[in-house]
Amino acid sequence: MSDQQRHINPWLIAVSVMFATFMEVLDTTVVNVSLPHIAGSLSSTIDEATWALTSYLVANAIILPMTGWLASTFGRKRLIMGAVLGFTASSFLCGLAPNLASLVVFRIIQGATGGVMQPLSQAVLLEAFPPKDRGKAMGFWGLGIVVAPILGPVLGGWLTDTYSWRWVFYINIPVGMASLVMTQLYIFDPPYLKANAGRGVDYWGIGMLAVGIGALQFVLDKGQQDDWFESNLITILAVVSAVSLVALVVHQLTSRAPIVDLRVFKVRSYAVGVFLMTIVGFVMYGSMVLLPIMLQTLLGYPPLQAGIALAPRGLGSFIMMPMTGALVGRVDARKLLTIGLVVGGGTMIWLSRMNLNAGYWDLFWPQVIQGMAMSMLFVPMTTIAMDAIPREQMGYATSLFSLMRNIGGSVGIAMTSTLLARHTQQTTSLYGANVTAMDPTSQALFYQMRGAFMAAGADITTATDRAYAALFGMVMRQASIVSFVGLFQILGIVFLVVTPLVLLMKRPRASSGASAAAH
Repeated sequence: MSDQQRHINPWLIAVSVMFATFMEVLDTTVVNVSLPHIAGSLSSTIDEATWALTSYLVANAIILPMTGWLASTFGRKRLIMGAVLGFTASSFLCGLAPNLASLVVFRIIQGATGGVMQPLSQAVLLEAFPPKDRGKAMGFWGLGIVVAPILGPVLGGWLTDTYSWRWVFYINIPVGMASLVMTQLYIFDPPYLKANAGRGVDYWGIGMLAVGIGALQFVLDKGQQDDWFESNLITILAVVSAVSLVALVVHQLTSRAPIVDLRVFKVRSYAVGVFLMTIVGFVMYGSMVLLPIMLQTLLGYPPLQAGIALAPRGLGSFIMMPMTGALVGRVDARKLLTIGLVVGGGTMIWLSRMNLNAGYWDLFWPQVIQGMAMSMLFVPMTTIAMDAIPREQMGYATSLFSLMRNIGGSVGIAMTSTLLARHTQQTTSLYGANVTAMDPTSQALFYQMRGAFMAAGADITTATDRAYAALFGMVMRQASIVSFVGLFQILGIVFLVVTPLVLLMKRPRASSGASAAAH
């Protein structure tokens, strides 16, 4: 920590970086509910409008693992300010975009500048606070990481309904300006970063990283839509990604000035923590895709109401995150992490007990408890994983940590979407085979429905067609809910299965109190 930073209240530093982090994480989900409006306004299809999401995610994924190197080369403060300025300016330009092509270009700039914010803010916080207080710092930082993706759809839906989709982007401008002012006042570069500046540029590493991560993100984002390896483009990009990433790993292990410092994986607690964070991203983002689809397609919630129904998870995190941060300094963080994984898995299995008659409170309680469990995952896991990382490698470690959470999330979204579509199709066929003219129950229900339609004024042909359609709709709804709850059960089991890996992690100094902090 620099002498200047040493005399600044660390909570001022925390607020400074929190503005940037919250703004960036919010933008990963805030656009989702606005896509139909964006498509209509810019004369494109919803399918074409999804490039506004894909372009952001690809650019974000490419820049994330480079953050440590960029900070060492250009200076951390300069990089944060440049990123916030670029993100704010591109947000303004996104709001002004006259067509889809320009929107995609501005979203790429937004994704690239936003990608450095998460790992940099985490590295700044971990250095600003002494080991015994890092849990509190991560609790505060984790609020943004967990709450922002859940708040995004609610805020996006409200802004789009009340004003225009363009305000989804304009909302970043005041937050970005506040972040710029506070970064200028309260954040300074540590001396070792200045010592690392001026090293050579590994152009091969940058190229392989951009191609490998960019192609992987594209495959994960568009795979389900293009039926995975039935598409030549997806197959080619998957091969390109695999070859580029393997070559990158080999190259980085032999490079004198690596873009991605893989030596951090020699720290066992960090390596296990990265794997667990990938799993957390997989389960959290996978379930965040499933719930809104289920609410809107099966339970009849409009978009804004669906967003509000998802808010309890954020409420649970908001309540528990500061408490978890305080507990990390007093209790073995590994115990908190274990509780978080077990309770998180249990709430997923709880959600798997739902049916088509589920009401608001059936969703409320498992989500509140799940939000609390998530706070007991993020804070202890980050504290344990980063505890033994040298300060010189902190930027590299936090950037890889954020990257793997995002990749885990992308894999979770891709897998749950694919499994949902395919399992629903299979279950519909299975159930439909039992709904025949020979089945007395099906036949009685059909005649009952046809009679109801005729009583409402339809002729016998129209009533018959509507009765068949209604019967098929009932089969589809039942097949869909079975698929949804089956996936919630799988996600819960995944959490429970990886829980024993916590035993491989070492107890951090932060949870050993002040005595450990003095070492």
